[in-house]
Amino acid sequence: MPLRPALATAAGAALILLVAAPSAPADSDAKAEPKETVTVDGSAVMAADGTVTVSGTYKCVDSTGPTFVSASVGQRASTNRYAIGGTVAVCDGKEHRWENESRPSPSTLKHGKADVEATIVELRSADILGGLPLPHFHAVLKKNVTLSKA
Repeated sequence: MPLRPALATAAGAALILLVAAPSAPADSDAKAEPKETVTVDGSAVMAADGTVTVSGTYKCVDSTGPTFVSASVGQRASTNRYAIGGTVAVCDGKEHRWENESRPSPSTLKHGKADVEATIVELRSADILGGLPLPHFHAVLKKNVTLSKA
């Protein structure tokens, strides 16, 4: 076969492959919705006795071990972070509400600006360590909030 017809045939085959290939979405900035998410509401509440309540939503899939939504709160004036409970998570791909409550002691938290970090964490058995559960993180979010009076 002469060289010129072979090149034309190869170019035609490439053109057919390009036409048959799936096209990119028209809006190239469009992103698929994540399968696993955690959100934090814009305000948290601190009662007179120091009990802090934080909340939000979560969505996770495919957990094989115990799974929780954990939260911590901190303020810029301090390097301390305070764990605020844990909620058992149901990883069925649907969005659920979560709410954690705890009374950190001793605490330097004050009403005003704060940040909450929420994490969906699963405890999975690790065969290499004799079945000792290790954390697997599904989603993490750190958000600035207002720590308001109850």
